[in-house]
Amino acid sequence: MIVAPGVSNGAHHMHDYVGNLITDAFSANNRLARAGTTCSNGDQSAYYWPVLRLLNGVTEKDAKAPGGGQDSNVGRILQPADVQITYNSAAGNKVQPMTRFLRIITGDAKALTNGPANAHASWSCTGFENRQLADKYPICPNGSRVVRTLKFPDCWDGKNIDSANHRTHTAFSQANGSCPKNFRAIPQLVERVAYDVPTGVRFAVDSFPEQLHNPVTDHGDFINVMNRNLLDQMVSCINEGRRCG
Repeated sequence: MIVAPGVSNGAHHMHDYVGNLITDAFSANNRLARAGTTCSNGDQSAYYWPVLRLLNGVTEKDAKAPGGGQDSNVGRILQPADVQITYNSAAGNKVQPMTRFLRIITGDAKALTNGPANAHASWSCTGFENRQLADKYPICPNGSRVVRTLKFPDCWDGKNIDSANHRTHTAFSQANGSCPKNFRAIPQLVERVAYDVPTGVRFAVDSFPEQLHNPVTDHGDFINVMNRNLLDQMVSCINEGRRCG
């Protein structure tokens, strides 16, 4: 919907979706604004990321379909056991609201061939989340969940809801916490997705066929469809140092 709008199977892999109920490659802004949501606070934003599959020899119903087996994505799709979507100030800066319909991507679905410059996803296990892996899948001990964490850019140019490469209108804050020149600090979206993976069973993220399901290709997409009241509440919560749900 962001990288390949209006293209059926443009991603060549399957996604999990939360939030807006009509998110697909053909969803225009006005349709998103009228749709329902899975979020309890009324957030109509679209959040999505590639599915995780168990490589245990069990086939999924899309085994012969585009985005599935036709694009080398095989195995049973594993439903997340827990999804946490939070916003914060990555560097402790005061943040400003995002504009409605702002599009933000994180990670690079082609990082295996493009290189890791835009890779911003990491993998870990519950109980060991002080250890984050970018280029390897974790082997978690019995009773520990596999966790993937996606951190989104926290700076915005203040004007554009998208850009030609879907990146240059946003940026990550610098090491000292500042945004690039002419950019403003916005709430940073962090997605934490946890899975109950059976002990000893291999798994992999869906990908473009040539990316070989490499963990470095993990990525996420976000379209902000929050109304102004909800955006203002979020900014106030972050800037006042409160924890809000």
